[in-house]
Amino acid sequence: MKKVFFSFTFLLAMATIATAQSDKFVKAMQDKVVAVDTIRNTQALQDLSAAFERIADAEKTQWLPYYYASLAQVNAAFSFGTGNLKPAQVDPMADKAEALLNKAEALAKDNSEIFIVRKMIANLRMMADPMTRYMTYGPQAAQALETAKKLNPNNPRIYYLEGQDKLYTPEQFGGSKTEAKKLFEEALKKYDAFKPESSISPSWGRSTTQYFLTQAQQ
Repeated sequence: MKKVFFSFTFLLAMATIATAQSDKFVKAMQDKVVAVDTIRNTQALQDLSAAFERIADAEKTQWLPYYYASLAQVNAAFSFGTGNLKPAQVDPMADKAEALLNKAEALAKDNSEIFIVRKMIANLRMMADPMTRYMTYGPQAAQALETAKKLNPNNPRIYYLEGQDKLYTPEQFGGSKTEAKKLFEEALKKYDAFKPESSISPSWGRSTTQYFLTQAQQ
């Protein structure tokens, strides 16, 4: 009987410790997760990426901090402005983002959100030198987005990125403001229906989608 009582007490203690660790992890992540969708400054985004990476390296079994570290790194690169992306500046940031995302994927296979960021990394590399890189990174970007859609067709960030592609691609190459508008509107519908798994699960992109919708309507 004493052994049974001891075992129960031990298991209860372990469960309490695990819950406390989980609460600590969520608390460390929450403000930073919000910041991913609001910060636009390059250095601040790189600092945010480093903060997520420190959490990831401390936790080791959580995919989300590696994912957000990668996303913040991508956003930092794009914050230079699409017309100012230079290979020498962008490629090291893309390499860093890809390495972080690989760590996230090792912990969360077949995850739509991870392929969303893969698409963004491919876009980043391509836009740094579109004339010579399109044939390499254009198909990679398209494949990543197609995989994301197969894994979760209700992910609103898929339609947000498709809308961006349509908005910024010249009409002679398949771009269309009209089609972009439809995709941004579809993304917003998906956001309305989307239910993140937790308070720190990916939910970013709504405000940016609304901004690009106004651009498509002009």
